[in-house]
Amino acid sequence: MDEEKTVRPTPSLELNGKHVTDVPEIDHVAEKKLVRKLDLHIIPIIMLLYLFSFLDRVNIGNARLYGMEEDLGLEGNQYQTAVSILFVTYLLAEVPSNLVLKKFTPSRWISFITTSWGIIATLTGITQNYAGLIACRILLGLVEGGLFPGAAVYLTLFYTKRELALRIGYLFISAAIAGAVGGLLAYGIGFMDGVAGQKGWRWILIIEGIPSFVLGIATWFLLADSPETASYLSSEEKHLIKVRRARQLGQTASAQKFHKADVFAALKDWKIYAFCVGQFGTDTMLYGYSTFLPTIIKGLGTWSTAQTQALTIPCYALGALSYVLIARLSDSQQKRGLYTVIFGVISVIGYGVLISNASQGVRYFGCFLVAMGLYVTTGLPLAWLPNNQPRYGKRTTATGLQLTIGNSSGIMAPFLYPSSEGSRFIRGHAVTLAMVGMANVIFAFMSWYLSKQNDRRRRGEEDAKVANMSEDEVAELGDKSPRFVYTV
Repeated sequence: MDEEKTVRPTPSLELNGKHVTDVPEIDHVAEKKLVRKLDLHIIPIIMLLYLFSFLDRVNIGNARLYGMEEDLGLEGNQYQTAVSILFVTYLLAEVPSNLVLKKFTPSRWISFITTSWGIIATLTGITQNYAGLIACRILLGLVEGGLFPGAAVYLTLFYTKRELALRIGYLFISAAIAGAVGGLLAYGIGFMDGVAGQKGWRWILIIEGIPSFVLGIATWFLLADSPETASYLSSEEKHLIKVRRARQLGQTASAQKFHKADVFAALKDWKIYAFCVGQFGTDTMLYGYSTFLPTIIKGLGTWSTAQTQALTIPCYALGALSYVLIARLSDSQQKRGLYTVIFGVISVIGYGVLISNASQGVRYFGCFLVAMGLYVTTGLPLAWLPNNQPRYGKRTTATGLQLTIGNSSGIMAPFLYPSSEGSRFIRGHAVTLAMVGMANVIFAFMSWYLSKQNDRRRRGEEDAKVANMSEDEVAELGDKSPRFVYTV
């Protein structure tokens, strides 16, 4: 059950600066046309941004296959340190970046960070030693950290909760495409080894970094800051977006402004921290798998570099397809926890297969099982948490915290797969299995808990809290309102 179906009184809502007590009915034909237009103008830009962001972040894994460690004289766990150090500044940037998103406007802020990481990613290709590599990775994390949380919050400005999982899912599809295309690009660019006296791994980093710089400049002009400023929307379509927002309980005009009180409310909400810990578990899988899949597959047999790159592509393709199908189902049913846990279990089974002493073909099949759950288990909670935060300030803080704590797993993940423990990487697979298992338990509990809260509210057990409040005051309570129904 969701808030659109509630039989309780409709509060006074603000449309075009006026309070109304009856929200207009939706013209569903016009709404479908509007959503298609939003998808056409927003999704390609957001997908390209995250695709190049993810590619520039993890292409160090492909560079490793083309001799980067040897050329830079990396020893011991220096490669793992270079991979993980990015996440220190990456996670430190996420919450602050979200908090300034509206102040600097999405188009200008996202343009700035994209152009910046494009420059840094490109220049990583000319670094000459370990110290230079570390400096580039630290700076790359600092500017890349704001993209995903900013994009997630940006999408909530245009889409309803029933449309959000699929749209956030497009970001993970971009990550899957980056993984697949990254392997193909690395294979092709690798033939440039020796061109202008530069090694192939340098050309991989240089060529894959340049598109981010170009896209960053284009974003300044292509990305609308809000529905109200979107030049591609007619006045009727802008009004329809306001009506759609008004039909979601708690989405008042005031709630869509930034209030410090909402930030503090998020910092004191234990449910948000539960989601953060669960995200840490699933992100351990995301970063370990995305960065080290070529290394894991190479350890399964006597593959050449080209064969290894080719074998990663079907895994990423299956992961992307699984997410698209499940995100659509999750959006239509408004069920997040059920599918998050089911596909988390599939990934756990996959890691069990990888740990086993089975044949290389069976263990390669394990890579597919992990991929099936990878983006579903990581992506659905990133739609689930903001679905339950109708107030902008709390939503943007919650999303920032979720991504900050979740992405901190990126610091740990690289050390789970040291070269000395190949080719089976039993410790890395076992730790990841345990982390995903922990996340499954947390998300299963949260789904049960939120369902129980909905039952209490449906029975009217929390109505006494708002007995002396006006409808407008109740609407301003956001998720604390007894009329708000949690997505489970």
